[in-house]
Amino acid sequence: MSTAAARSTPGRARRRIVAFLAALACLLAALRCIAADPAAPVVLKPGQYRWFPEASPTGPVVAVVSLDEQRLYVYRNGVAIGVSTISSGRRGHETPEGTFTILQKAKFHKSDLYDDAPMPFMQRLTWDGVAMHAGTLPGYPASHGCIRLPAAFASKLFDVTRRGETIIVASAKTSALSIARPAFLAPVAPSGSPMAAGVRTDAWWREEPPHAPDPLSILVALRDRRVYVLRGGELIAESPLEIADGFSPNGSLVLIAGAQFDDEPSRLDPLWPRRRWSAYAFDYVNATLSLDELAEHLRVPPDFARRLYAEIDAGTTVLVTNLPGIRAGVPPAPSKQTQQ
Repeated sequence: MSTAAARSTPGRARRRIVAFLAALACLLAALRCIAADPAAPVVLKPGQYRWFPEASPTGPVVAVVSLDEQRLYVYRNGVAIGVSTISSGRRGHETPEGTFTILQKAKFHKSDLYDDAPMPFMQRLTWDGVAMHAGTLPGYPASHGCIRLPAAFASKLFDVTRRGETIIVASAKTSALSIARPAFLAPVAPSGSPMAAGVRTDAWWREEPPHAPDPLSILVALRDRRVYVLRGGELIAESPLEIADGFSPNGSLVLIAGAQFDDEPSRLDPLWPRRRWSAYAFDYVNATLSLDELAEHLRVPPDFARRLYAEIDAGTTVLVTNLPGIRAGVPPAPSKQTQQ
């Protein structure tokens, strides 16, 4: 058993890793025009959707939820493949804004909080009850915090996503700087319970089964001077981080690995070609930076860098942020996974 797993005891303080900061409203504005005519707005009645996966048959999926529009936009490999009406959380139960990863998926799920209410095609975004699932769409926010989808669309979206992929939730009319609530991703043990992740001074990597199916999520915590690597929400690796003198970026940068490569070596590992990335900035000093370019200013032990780059695949999500990566004293998730 790894040291990290051994430390996962109920009596220990729980720690959560800050995963993917609130998304930009300007990103929503840029991605909103998804109809056949890119200049035309999408006109949909409650419960309606558009779905054209043939526009991009393969690649990592990112979904963008606009709370003000009550819409969900789907992109695969950076190309729009769908849009749907939604119903988000009503007043007093607002859906949290932020950038989340899919923690769990279940075609047939019942609410632990609301009288076993059915939640078909459930995709969990938080451990405390927020998910996407099929449900009633009255044309306005009406849920207890979840994102309700038309049943047919929920099924289609369920089929194209993987656990660990990125879901961005934001208000299109809210400026990026005023989005207050970050998203959280709790590292979990194989049993699904939260894991107490002890901060170490050395680099480590827990061995995994070959060809682990879930995409990686990587948190580069500048304030902590640490790099945290998660798969399926579970902390699997950690390394100290060296920051070059004079490099002090502000804000956060979300990078999503694409499937294409350039004809030049990666700075992380020259034995591999340089991978192409999509970048989404939140008040960041340079939104065009790639992971390879960040490697000029941020250093981890060479062996750790080589192992990390070998594990990166299309859909890997990297968050570079100057906010603290570890927060102590967060209550553990309930033993029985609660949902709405």
